[in-house]
Amino acid sequence: MTSEDVFEQSAYAVRFDWGLDGLVCLAPISDTVVIVDVLSFTTAVSIAVDRGATVYPYRFKEESATLFAESVDALLLNKRDEGGLSLSPTSLQQVESGQKLVLPSPNGSTLASTAREYGKWVVAGSLRNAQAVAQTVMESGKSVAVIAAGERWLNGNLRPALEDVLGAGAILSDANPCALSPEARSAVSVFRSVQENLLSTLLDCASGRELIARGYQEDVVMASRLNETGVVPVLVNGAFQAMDRRQNHVLPYSE
Repeated sequence: MTSEDVFEQSAYAVRFDWGLDGLVCLAPISDTVVIVDVLSFTTAVSIAVDRGATVYPYRFKEESATLFAESVDALLLNKRDEGGLSLSPTSLQQVESGQKLVLPSPNGSTLASTAREYGKWVVAGSLRNAQAVAQTVMESGKSVAVIAAGERWLNGNLRPALEDVLGAGAILSDANPCALSPEARSAVSVFRSVQENLLSTLLDCASGRELIARGYQEDVVMASRLNETGVVPVLVNGAFQAMDRRQNHVLPYSE
């Protein structure tokens, strides 16, 4: 066994890790990648696709993002503090069906863009669609990597974020316990420890307090609503599109 093999959790069908390094480790050996960025990328994607929009992830808002949005005839969303449609889930309640959006972010969107390069099925998971995501990706019998995006310290290093391990744990809690790696089981334990107090926990965690200080408490409230939707955002042709669990859809794996 090589030093790299130690970190792959390959003895288990359902795995959990953090950030870009975790993605790079687990994506090559997993059939499906679930990205979790509760505050706020995957929550924003969930709300947008619920309303019939498609969302293109992009690594970060820079000049090339404008050119990319033009190339796919989509609207480049603003930064949260710029107003209008943005990474703020609250703002995306105004999205119209059929609208195409480009949503950059340094964490969840960057991970989704990177995961696509591995040729895997990529799903946006959050608290609001946790059960639907779990049922969609777990019933296939294929291997799954659930990646918590986390946030960034000022020096650019990964900051493990409580809200993302809670989102990941909510998804993983619906998996067969025997299929879970120890890392995945730990995420489930964290989620279950606060499951009855999700809103107060998110409001009081570091990321929640940061958003509240910036005037975005409602974004945190929206992100806390467990299993509010059965719509699962799946990355198809570079954009997240809706798959509705209530119609008994499953991921169309090719053999």
